[in-house]
Amino acid sequence: MSDAEKVPDVQPAKGAQSPLLGAAAMKTHLTLVVGLALCVAAFWFELGRAERGNELSWAYVFEWPLLAIFAVYMWWKLLHPGFTIRPAREKPTVAPEYEEMLQAWQGEVRKLEMNRRAEEASGAQHTGDAATLDDE
Repeated sequence: MSDAEKVPDVQPAKGAQSPLLGAAAMKTHLTLVVGLALCVAAFWFELGRAERGNELSWAYVFEWPLLAIFAVYMWWKLLHPGFTIRPAREKPTVAPEYEEMLQAWQGEVRKLEMNRRAEEASGAQHTGDAATLDDE
């Protein structure tokens, strides 16, 4: 097999849309733009009040930009579901000195599981035998 055959096809399927296009995405973009415009307007309003002596408005001067940042974050999460920055966790490895102990444990677990299944099967068989005896 050549190297070209090993590479998976990463082109989007026909009809598949980008997460940044489409009617639903456009509504999300419009909502973000309106929300950001409101945050900017509220920021300027509160900044003017704070500069004229309203002490409480200083809290809002910092709150509106934080709300705008949160809106952008939520917009990103809505358009890219499942996206994460964290790398996938690797399966923890067992130290070489404990490898034999792990294999013995896994063997015991397999034996217990086989015994449990055998008991369930024999229990079901006995229950079926008792039902046929009741019918007679």
